[in-house]
Amino acid sequence: MEDGIDYAAVFQALPGAVSILTPGLVFADANREFLRGAGRSREQVVGRHLFDVFPDNPNDPTATGRRNLAASLHRVLTTGQRDAMALQRYDVESAERPGEWEERYWSPVNAPVFGPDGEVVLLLHRVEEVTELIRARGGHSGSRARALEAELYSRARELQELNERLRDAHAREREVALALQEAMLPAGRQIRHRGTAVRYRPAVGALNVCGDWYDLVDLVGGHRLGVSVGDVVGHGLEAAGVMGQLRSALSAASRVAAGPAQALDVLGRYAGVVNGAESATAVTTFVDFDTRTLTYSSAGHPPPVLVHADGRVEFLDQATDPPLDARPDPLPRIQAATAYTDGATLVLYTDGLIERRGEDIDTGLARLADSLRRHRADDPERLADAILLECLPRGGATDDTALVIVRL
Repeated sequence: MEDGIDYAAVFQALPGAVSILTPGLVFADANREFLRGAGRSREQVVGRHLFDVFPDNPNDPTATGRRNLAASLHRVLTTGQRDAMALQRYDVESAERPGEWEERYWSPVNAPVFGPDGEVVLLLHRVEEVTELIRARGGHSGSRARALEAELYSRARELQELNERLRDAHAREREVALALQEAMLPAGRQIRHRGTAVRYRPAVGALNVCGDWYDLVDLVGGHRLGVSVGDVVGHGLEAAGVMGQLRSALSAASRVAAGPAQALDVLGRYAGVVNGAESATAVTTFVDFDTRTLTYSSAGHPPPVLVHADGRVEFLDQATDPPLDARPDPLPRIQAATAYTDGATLVLYTDGLIERRGEDIDTGLARLADSLRRHRADDPERLADAILLECLPRGGATDDTALVIVRL
């Protein structure tokens, strides 16, 4: 090509064996080296499901190649992370002698291909065949070579089993942490205010969960409501424990504080003595339904959004300070206030709602504002569902997300 690189030609000329799979594990393409190593023609591969082309050896009841490869590809799809597999034995049916299976060994690597919106749209499956290496005698006698081959394969299987046990342990920790998170966040019956909706969506990944929280509390004096969200850096049980401590502390401080800035001042001092609270963020708003005013303060957190009844979207970003443990004493935190009219909507959220890999945060904020503007007439429950549907990646977010909506 005169004006650019012919990437199709580059793909076909790659010296390694590479294929491209759809998220449904259907072959979209395969280069010449992949087809040569697999002993298949392009017509036998492209457009067909991976495991229809390469099933497990039916004569080997211990075969695990298909299961391991499927698990790796699924991890890439859900996490968006490259996955290098341990050495695999994956027998291949002979193209010349159907029904006969050839013992083959492979070193696979699977990687994501992202679309413009940051979602995984294709999977890159690269394999290096190491059958000859496994069988190489290296100058040893036949019995010695077979012993070395068995040892190498055994070590690879042990590594793979260890990785699987670690993933299972992480999955169990995730389940426990999510259960703890759910127990510590306000339940639906605790949120008595009409016109309120709350959502918590855990991250798709195995670990990056349980640092986000939300809270709603009736304030002393008049018809007032405190609404807060926060984010703890970290994941799993530790993050869930820190989250619970900070949420409870802010809930108590809000009940006696003169305003949201003072409540965050108290929380910041408390965060300074809580292990794991480093760089935690939070934002809190005090809603006065009698005077129709909204006072807010933020400690390093994305700004709340006030959607006015006429459709105007206002980001409450005039009172933003550093994260909770980063404010130098004795400077007090700042707060700001704004007025609203009946029918306005207050929205608080954590960064999982607006951040996507490789995308500027302003793009995420604009997407949120557009969604709120178009769906502002919906009741809070339907509005919350619409926001999550339009703002989170279709494959799920890589960070957990908390969302609070209050109709004013």
